[in-house]
Amino acid sequence: MTKPPTSSNWISILILGLIWGLTFMVVAIALEGYGPLTVACARTTLGAIALLALMQLLQRPLPEFTPEMRWYLITIGVLNTAIPFALLSWGQQYVPSAFAGISMSAVPLFVLPLAHIFTDEKLNLRNALGISLGFVGAVVLIGPGILRIGTGLEPLGQLACIAAAFSYAVSGILTRRCPPIDPITMAALLLCVGAVALIPSMLIVEGVPTVSDPRSTIAIIALGLLPTALAALIRVATIRTAGAVFLTLVNYQVPLWSMLFGVWILNEVLPLRFFAALGLILLGLAISQGGGLRRLLLR
Repeated sequence: MTKPPTSSNWISILILGLIWGLTFMVVAIALEGYGPLTVACARTTLGAIALLALMQLLQRPLPEFTPEMRWYLITIGVLNTAIPFALLSWGQQYVPSAFAGISMSAVPLFVLPLAHIFTDEKLNLRNALGISLGFVGAVVLIGPGILRIGTGLEPLGQLACIAAAFSYAVSGILTRRCPPIDPITMAALLLCVGAVALIPSMLIVEGVPTVSDPRSTIAIIALGLLPTALAALIRVATIRTAGAVFLTLVNYQVPLWSMLFGVWILNEVLPLRFFAALGLILLGLAISQGGGLRRLLLR
């Protein structure tokens, strides 16, 4: 049974929000010296190596690789690492890092209708209202760019970030349905699948990477170790001790941090619609998840 959140759980939530909010700025820096597939591949491979080493250190067990388990690991690995990492890296060449951060806050809004269709977690009126408001925010976020597809790559970059959020949502639903497996082992194996998928894609499209400037190289290493490996461990520990509903508090932080770092560090100029979209999406999240969060706070 999940216990009430402790002070260490609250600190973990703040750290996760900071790390994941920082990710989009670090990706933007890595893209200064490397191609998008190289960035996605490097962070996945470094994260996989780090978690495999931790798995070995902690002597975590491997699962029984039944056909069902193999299907889930391969599918979730592609949808949770390879596809979203590649889409975000490619999209961030053409949109501000803050846009990518805000688009990630739409992940829970995609999860709820998918869960209604594919699991026993059914939507109610509150959920439907929150989702509708959140999707209005997503439309505001994209703005008139959707009407300019074919005239430039910025609209496609925006759609790539939204598609990455949808990919995360689908992988989240599949993760709930996956057969029992040690969480650290699962995180390591999913990154291995992502690396196996991304390495040949990188070699075909961008070739063998060469070491670029120190700033971009440090950014890639940081991506592999912090938001990809360390954050996965903190996420697992938080869910196991405080529950998945408590973890949703991160969704409110990530876009705020991404906007702050984008403006403060990268000197990004953000249009007013970004702030309006953020408000609508966060309000939609608050409405759709209000019941669970209220029970959490009362507890």
